[in-house]
Amino acid sequence: MAQHTAVPKLSFQYWLDKAVEWGQTTTLESQQDVCLQLPKLQEFLQQIYESLKHMNSTTALQRFPLIGQLLGRLCWNPFVVGYDESQKTLMWCLCYLYSNEPQNPVELKANSWILSLLCHLLSSSEWGANKVGTGTFISALGYTSADYYSKLVKNVSNLNFFHFSRVSDDRVNVVSLFCVPLITLPDVTPLLEALLTYHGGGSQEVLSSEFLEAVNETFLKKKIALSESAILSLWLRHLPSLEKATLHLFARLISTQTSSLEEVACIIKESLLPQAACHPPIFRIVDEIFKNALMETGGTPEVMTIIQVFTQCFIQAHQKDNKQVSKFNFSSYCFPDLPATLWSQHLKYITDMLKAIIEDKSIRSYTDLFESWFLFVHFGEWADIAVEQLLKSEDESSDTLLWLLAFYYNPHSDKEQRTQILVGCVAMAESIYCTTLSITDLQAAASTKTDKRQPCTKHLVRHLLISFLLFSSGGHKIVILASNTTNEVFGLLIRTAYRFNQLGIKNERIVKLVNELLQELRFMD
Repeated sequence: MAQHTAVPKLSFQYWLDKAVEWGQTTTLESQQDVCLQLPKLQEFLQQIYESLKHMNSTTALQRFPLIGQLLGRLCWNPFVVGYDESQKTLMWCLCYLYSNEPQNPVELKANSWILSLLCHLLSSSEWGANKVGTGTFISALGYTSADYYSKLVKNVSNLNFFHFSRVSDDRVNVVSLFCVPLITLPDVTPLLEALLTYHGGGSQEVLSSEFLEAVNETFLKKKIALSESAILSLWLRHLPSLEKATLHLFARLISTQTSSLEEVACIIKESLLPQAACHPPIFRIVDEIFKNALMETGGTPEVMTIIQVFTQCFIQAHQKDNKQVSKFNFSSYCFPDLPATLWSQHLKYITDMLKAIIEDKSIRSYTDLFESWFLFVHFGEWADIAVEQLLKSEDESSDTLLWLLAFYYNPHSDKEQRTQILVGCVAMAESIYCTTLSITDLQAAASTKTDKRQPCTKHLVRHLLISFLLFSSGGHKIVILASNTTNEVFGLLIRTAYRFNQLGIKNERIVKLVNELLQELRFMD
């Protein structure tokens, strides 16, 4: 749940009384009182603004019933409007009170009132005083200074037809800065898109960084809806916005409790990042951020799963983009593009390729090794398939599959360490095939409290164990009891369900079992 600054309700009444008092008297004492109170008032207005960012107009009016009266009076006080950042903060607050879809006459009237206040604030600002070269710009639009502000706010969509080529880049920069407090107004959207897709004649960015940051922040909070082309242009021209959007998506996926990977995929697609990543510069930056997240978290299954789902969404977007020509053959990496009869053969191909990289001393470096593993992580569904193949494979292919799994969970181990991991996994595989296996044995095998093995080895062993219980006859009945790592079990199950859904598997017994176990885990949670 989003956190926001709390605004004491009593403060509204206090400041409203002050605003009424200031408006009724023009004595020197009242003016001095205004000046003394301005720093505290601006701080209060900033608190209001921070709260309004996280609620719609209806909720805002219900929580702060006096806000309309307060803002209305403050907007007409020249001392308040002229102090520091107060004018901009007032405009932001008014924009967040504006109802994008008014449902009744009251909301329609409120919108009209808000627009009139915005018009007043604009005309009383530096724009109205012509201190930033606005007069020439207004004339270029075909307006007079008397009606410009009203027409701009009430019918700003007409600006979409304005040819920016008629004015200098400096004036376009001024327009972008001017739009900052108006970003959330629906009628401003055409102008925002026109600005975002405009490129000046020089190499320097013509739009103000404040404008680009504000558009990105408002988009991430779903306060505005922009076309994919506009968002793509935003991220291509302002890399800090792209980085913030990627981190915002990652943080949301980590903090959100989803019941399926279909929900995760939906969140990822809504971010527009997979679509934007079809452009190589954006893909490299997004992928680098995911790489850093993977390194900082030590390769946790949750992070690896996010990377895998994002990669699938990216490939889907890439395939839909008919104009995008790529030399990269994704079909060599995606399991849905291969028939199940070729999975075992393809797993051997992947293993042989990785072994060749690791055993080649001329390129054996930490960077080479990590990049190979990181590429494999993108298509980590093959690790799940490798486990399933291992459970029904012949002896001659078991070593290959175990080696691939050992590399997936611990890529930095040397040959001796990898051998120890393989020996442990073989012992585990032999024990789980034992017909006299008890629940106590399974609990001991899955336990994290008494297991002295490395974390990566624990993940591998539990992956083998849980998969055996899931895919073997009768094993599913004790899968929940056998593990005290509920999150890991849940993660494996939703990956399995997601893969089956992609393959169109609907009626097999295992699908029913997966869904039953997921329901049981949700109930336990």
